[in-house]
Amino acid sequence: MQLKYLPTLLIFFLLTNLLISCSVPKELEYRDFKNLTIEKMGFSSSAIKMDLIYYNPNNFGLELNKMDLDIFINNNYVGGTLQDYQISIPRREEFSIPIKIDVDMKNLLKNGFTTFLNNEVTIKVTGTIRIGKLNVFKNFPVNYEGKQQFTLF
Repeated sequence: MQLKYLPTLLIFFLLTNLLISCSVPKELEYRDFKNLTIEKMGFSSSAIKMDLIYYNPNNFGLELNKMDLDIFINNNYVGGTLQDYQISIPRREEFSIPIKIDVDMKNLLKNGFTTFLNNEVTIKVTGTIRIGKLNVFKNFPVNYEGKQQFTLF
C-alpha cells in the first residue's frame, strides 16, 4: 500500500466514525421556571425576565442557538420572545435558559381579569428552538402546555 493514500483513508475512517456516532438528540425536558422579574412596566407593553430550567437527557452536550416562542395563558396570547444567543447545554444535567418576554398589555388586560381570579392557569408555549452541536444546527418545535399555580397575593 502506498503512503499517499493514507491521509485519504484516515479522513474516510474519521468521517465514518463521526457519522455513526452522531444521533438525533432527544427532546429537552422542561422542569421549572425561576427568578421571575418585571423588567419594564407600561400601558401598551411590558417586559418580563425569567430563567427556564430544563434537563438534557442526551449523552452529549448541545448548544442552543436561537429561540422563537409565543406564550399563552388560558389560551390568550400574552407575548413572545425572540432571542439569538449561544447557550452551552451540558450532557445529562439541568441547565437554565434566561429569557425576556415582551408582553402585550392590551391583550393581557382585556383577557386577563378572569385569569387573575383563578388559582390555577394553563400555560402554553409554542414556537421553535435551534439546537445543535459542532456548528450543525436543527430547528425543533416547542409545544408545551401545563397547569401552573397562580396567586396574586
